[in-house]
Parts: sequence; C-alpha cells; structure tokens
Amino acid sequence: MSHEFQSRLDAYQKRVNTALDKYLPANDPPEHNLAEAIRYSVIGGGKRIRPAMVYAAGEAMGVSTNLLDIPACAVEMIHAYSLVHDDLPAMDNDDLRRGRPTCHKAFNEATAMLAGDALQALAYEILAKDDHVELTPEHRIEMLSLLTEASGAHGMAGGQAVDLASVGKKLNLEQLENMHRLKTGALIRASILLGGMCKHDISKEEIKLLSDYALCIGLSFQIQDDILDVTGDTETLGKPQGSDQQQEKPTFPAILGLQASKERAAEQHELALKILEPLDEKADSLRQLSAYIVERQF
Repeated sequence: MSHEFQSRLDAYQKRVNTALDKYLPANDPPEHNLAEAIRYSVIGGGKRIRPAMVYAAGEAMGVSTNLLDIPACAVEMIHAYSLVHDDLPAMDNDDLRRGRPTCHKAFNEATAMLAGDALQALAYEILAKDDHVELTPEHRIEMLSLLTEASGAHGMAGGQAVDLASVGKKLNLEQLENMHRLKTGALIRASILLGGMCKHDISKEEIKLLSDYALCIGLSFQIQDDILDVTGDTETLGKPQGSDQQQEKPTFPAILGLQASKERAAEQHELALKILEPLDEKADSLRQLSAYIVERQF
C-alpha cells in the first residue's frame, strides 16, 4: 500500500470517527447502559473499510466530501450491528472482536441484541434525516432502499442464514460465492453505490460501473478474510484465528486451497481495475482500495 493511500485511508477513518461520535447516542438513563454498549461496539476499533468505500466512490464521482459523512456513518452502523449479532452465542458464539471482548461478553446478551437493533435503526434514521439540500426526497428514498435491501433477507441477513445452514456441509465454489455476495458483498456494494449516488445526476452507466467494481472487491474481500483466518494470528486479526475451521464453515481455502484462493483474489482485483478504466484519476482511491483489500494482513 502506498504512503499516499495510507494517508488518505487515515483521513477517511478520522473523518468518519468524528462523525460517528456526533451521531451515536451519548448518555444512558440510569436504568440501563444501552448507549454505552452501542458506543463500545462502534467506536472501539475497526478499520472503517466500508466508510472508506463510501468516500472513495463519492470522490470518484466528484462529490463533495461533506455530503459523504452520513452515508459513511450509516454503513458503519449497519456493519457494527451485524458484528454484534454475528458474535452472539446463537450465531458464531465469538468471545473476541477487534481485540477485545465482544459486546455480549462486555455487557450481556440482551443488551448486545438491543445494541444491534438500535444501531440498525439509527443508520436508517440518520440517512433519512440528512439535511443536505442537494439530495431530493426521491433520491434519499433510493439510497434508503439500497441500504435496506443490502441488510435484509436478500442481502446480509440472508447470507448469514445460508452461512449458518452451511456449517459442517461442503459447498461448491458457485454456492460459496453466492453466499458471500449476500453476506459480505451486499453491504460492500451498498457502500460503493451510496457514495456514488450522492452525485445527484449520476447516470445509469456510472451506477453499473460502480456496481460491477463493488462485486469484484466484495468477493476479493471475503477471499482475503478466509485466507487470513488460516494465515493470520489472533493478536493481529483482533478476533480468534482459525475460527472458521473450528466451526466447520465452508471457506475459499477449504474449497480451492490456499494458493488458488490467493490467485482468485488477485484475479478479482485485476478485474476491478479494468472496470475502472473509463474513469480518470479521481478514481485512484478506488484503485488503491482494491489493492489494499487483497494485500491487507488484518
């Protein structure tokens, strides 16, 4: 990863963290600690890759950065909610997330479930109430529809259901890729498109280009995640290394082997770059983001 892109990624992270601190609930009434659990789940670490996708896609379309804070926060809230719920005993039953106890371990299961529920609702709330005049009500509804679809039965939740139903089973490559297009890829696609759709006159051709690019990086992202579950370590990953194998989950290395998985991720990166060829240097962050996804070690 180039020093220039690392600086840009750092700037994206700092920007969205500042915005998240503003929009997350600040105080709890004395009878519960829900807001504390919400902030614990969001503010405590995280690479902020999905907000970075929002910012990079928006910049590629010539959108002012100020317009991108709300959708960047919204996708991070949805992502954080999904992690809180995925970690629960009824799901993946994980004890460690982002290098510290998962939400249900730090608080309790009921509070963790409510924190996830509240984060999901808050994501839609801030996207609906964003007061930037450049976004028409019709445009805002399109963006809300995109995010809800990416989060629901035809997106992330549906993919997680397939994942849970696939434990201990052998999937073929097509089945595995379809599962991850829902579980991981749908929110990544939404992140890219939400950034682009902040351009009020975005064309159908530009939306298709961004969507095709997002499908590539969504797949390479999950492949690299599966690779790191084999090659990484718990301290670096911030979550238990080898958990996929222990839980008998279908993964790319399990189906393709480690080397072929790396090659498959590299192929998706090259395809992503080819898709971006019609765009000028304003899309360089998208190009560098794709490279970062396949090169990252955590």
